[in-house]
Amino acid sequence: MRTRVCDTFGIELPIFAFSHCRDVVAAVSKAGGLGVLGALAFSPDQLEIELNWIDEHVDGKPYGVDVVMPAKYAGAGELDPQRMGEQLKEMIPQQHRDWINKLLDEHGVPALPEDEQGEGGLLGWVHEKGREQVQIALEHPIKLLANALGPPPKDVVDLAHEHGVKVAALSGSVQQAERHVNQGVDVVVAQGTEAGGHTGDVASLILWPDVVDAIAPTPVLAAGGIGTGRQIAAALALGCEGVWTGSIWLTTAESDTGPMAMEKLLEAGARDTVRSRSWTGKPARMLRTEWTEAWEREDSPGTLPMPLQFMLINDAMRRINKYQVKELTTMPVGQIVGRMNTVRPVRDVMFDLVDEFVEASQKLEKLVED
Repeated sequence: MRTRVCDTFGIELPIFAFSHCRDVVAAVSKAGGLGVLGALAFSPDQLEIELNWIDEHVDGKPYGVDVVMPAKYAGAGELDPQRMGEQLKEMIPQQHRDWINKLLDEHGVPALPEDEQGEGGLLGWVHEKGREQVQIALEHPIKLLANALGPPPKDVVDLAHEHGVKVAALSGSVQQAERHVNQGVDVVVAQGTEAGGHTGDVASLILWPDVVDAIAPTPVLAAGGIGTGRQIAAALALGCEGVWTGSIWLTTAESDTGPMAMEKLLEAGARDTVRSRSWTGKPARMLRTEWTEAWEREDSPGTLPMPLQFMLINDAMRRINKYQVKELTTMPVGQIVGRMNTVRPVRDVMFDLVDEFVEASQKLEKLVED
C-alpha cells in the first residue's frame, strides 16, 4: 500500500486519521499511519498541552495538526481583535437565543450551573484564532498542517514551508482543489459528501478522480465514507495517493467520545446522518436527531452564518451533553457510521484496513489474470 505520500511523510501506510483526541492521533501514528489532531476546540494553552503530550507519546512517529481558517465568515476583516468575541456575540439576534431556550425547555433540559455558564463558543472558527493555533503547532515537530475550510492563506502556507512542514487542505469540488494548489498547498484532500463534518454535495466516486485529473501531479487523499480496506483500494484505483479518515476513529477504544454519543453512533445506520447548518452555519454532515429536525421546523428562526451559529448553540450543546439528553444528542459523523458497530482499539482498526485492502487488491489481480 506504499505510495508517494508515504515517502513524503515518512509513514508506513498512506492512512491519515483526523481526530480531536490526542490518544487516537498517537495510536494511529504508532500503527504506521499519520494521526492529525483537530485543534479547533482547544484554547492556545490547552493546545500546547495536547501537543506536548503527543510529542511524549508518539514514539517519534510523524503526526499533523488540523486548523480551521474559513474563507468566509461573519465580520471577516471588520472585527477588532481585542473585542472580537464580544462583537460577534452582539451580532446574534435575541430571537435565536429565545428559540434555543424554548427548544431545550420542550425536552426538559436543565440550565447549566451558574459557574459553567457563558464560556462562549468562538473557538478557532476565525482566521485570528486559527493563526494562534498555527503558531503553536509550528513550534512542535509536526509534519503536516491541514486547513479544513477553504484555501489556507498564502502567508500561512509559506510559514509552514519555512518550518519544513507540508500543507494540506480539504476540498469538496474541483474548483476548490485548484485554488488550493494555486496557494501552494502540497496535498489536497478530496472530500466527498458522505464525509462527516463540513462537506460539499458531490459524491466521493465522482469527486476523487475529477480532482486527481485536475491538479496532477499534486497528490490527492480520498475522504468521505472511508472505513474499510476495500474503500481504500477503490480510492487508490481512482488515482488517489492515500486516504483521509475521521469518523471511524470515534468508536475506537482510545476515543474520548462520551457514553451517550457512543451509544448513538453504535446504533446508527448510514441513513441516520444529514447535512445540516445547525452546527456551525455551514453545511456539515452529522447525526440526524431531534436537534437537526428542529431547525427545519416552521417556527425555526433559521441558522446563522459562521461563527455565530456555533457561538449561539455552544451552551445548549453543553447542556445536552451534561444531562445526557439522548433525543437531542448529535455530533459530526459520516455515512460510514453504519459500519461502526463495535468499540475496537485503533491498532485493530488499522490492521483490518490493511488486511481488507490486500484481499481486495488480490481479487482485482485475479480478475486481470483471468
